[in-house]
Amino acid sequence: MKILFLLFSIFLFLFQAAPGSAESLFPDTAACRSQGNFCRVGVCPPTFTISGSCHGGLLHCCAKIPAE
Repeated sequence: MKILFLLFSIFLFLFQAAPGSAESLFPDTAACRSQGNFCRVGVCPPTFTISGSCHGGLLHCCAKIPAE
């Protein structure tokens, strides 16, 4: 039974997420996220506006509408 705990801990250690491994391959997506915006399929939420594209033009880059 103790071997299961050891194997489980080794399994978790080997398959943990490495920092920077999920970086995007698309430059427009990186530019969108670097400005503090996010990518979304379809229409942006009500307090956000479309400020560009992501994933090679497949998604919208949503930016917060500035307060007046």
